[in-house]
Amino acid sequence: MYCVRNVTEDLYWVGANDHRLALFENAYPIPRGVTYNSYLLLDEKTVLFDTVDWSACRQLVENAQHVLNGRPLDYLVINHLEPDHAASIDEILLRWPEVTLISNEKAFMLMRQFGFHVDSHKIIEVNEGDTFSFGKHTVTFVFAPMVHWPEVMVTFDTTNGVLFSADAFGTFGALDGKLFADEVNFDRDWLDDARRYLTNIVGKYGPHIQLLLKKAGGILDQIKYICPLHGPVWREDLMYFIQKYDTWSRYAPEEQGVLIVYASMYGNTESAAQALAARLCDKGMTKVALYDVSSTNVSQLISETFKYSHLVLASVTYNLGIYPAMHNYLLDMKALNVQKRTVAIVENGSWACKSGDLMQKFLTEEMKDMTVLNERISMASSLGEDKEVELDILTDAILDSLNGKK
Repeated sequence: MYCVRNVTEDLYWVGANDHRLALFENAYPIPRGVTYNSYLLLDEKTVLFDTVDWSACRQLVENAQHVLNGRPLDYLVINHLEPDHAASIDEILLRWPEVTLISNEKAFMLMRQFGFHVDSHKIIEVNEGDTFSFGKHTVTFVFAPMVHWPEVMVTFDTTNGVLFSADAFGTFGALDGKLFADEVNFDRDWLDDARRYLTNIVGKYGPHIQLLLKKAGGILDQIKYICPLHGPVWREDLMYFIQKYDTWSRYAPEEQGVLIVYASMYGNTESAAQALAARLCDKGMTKVALYDVSSTNVSQLISETFKYSHLVLASVTYNLGIYPAMHNYLLDMKALNVQKRTVAIVENGSWACKSGDLMQKFLTEEMKDMTVLNERISMASSLGEDKEVELDILTDAILDSLNGKK
């Protein structure tokens, strides 16, 4: 059965929802599922913008056949070659063998690498700034390399203001009947997944996102719709989401608050983290999030790290080093270019307390623009009452930093 929705009068969403996939890119948990967005334009010529994952190919074909209603498919525009969007290209070519493919040189190279049979079909290779008319609709192609693959481009329909944004402005989560961001409570139900999507998948490439935003800046007043390849379509309050992307891609904190991430073997380091969180809240800073590094997926930790301005790392010493799960979290932060954060350290060790110095060394030598507070809590096995002064000092140091005091 077909499942389509109108985006505009002559543009249709013909994608699919996926609740069966457990790990996006076989790495990131998606308990709310994911969408594969594909869009079909009915003009003098018919145009399909991107395809879907192979698992959703049948749904795409049923949707496209319904919207076409017997018309041929004239063009297939490919903005991004990642298989969750491009895997169905060959099936489209088999179903509509007269279709013309439009994409760029690097994209066609990747199509051939993936084994798609594009050379037996008509192809049009476009360059940055090229335009193409499908009748009353004229589009222009804007390259967006490394957002987040090298071949990525976005397509802007200058007729109706639709921006086909590829993976930019996407998010985890299945749409389940909804289509537009204004049909859901985005701030409550979608923002965390949007941040987790962006920061984990494209977080390393903040400068490239900034370049794309700079290109878009010249036409912001013309963009009426943002149609990403995952998640809801934006037709209202576009600047809300654009500003979020600007913040995340500049590695600026989204909120002034404290993220406490702890590594605890038997609960003693966790107890210290809880005590610190309570002191912060008691003194008025209630924007505090606390996570166990061992039981929280690192993609969630990365998302929260991008969200908050201040970070507390509380780790037991393990084999004279940083607890492995905490070390892996630090490595992920480095890989995703996390920067511009203020960090406090809580360390624990029963006979050799090494984790604090090692975490500070990693933050200052391996990462960019990270400020480590001088105040630190050092524990021998557990946080005793004799450490209350240190706990108060660290609490006040974090609060002073949040308030802009040195």
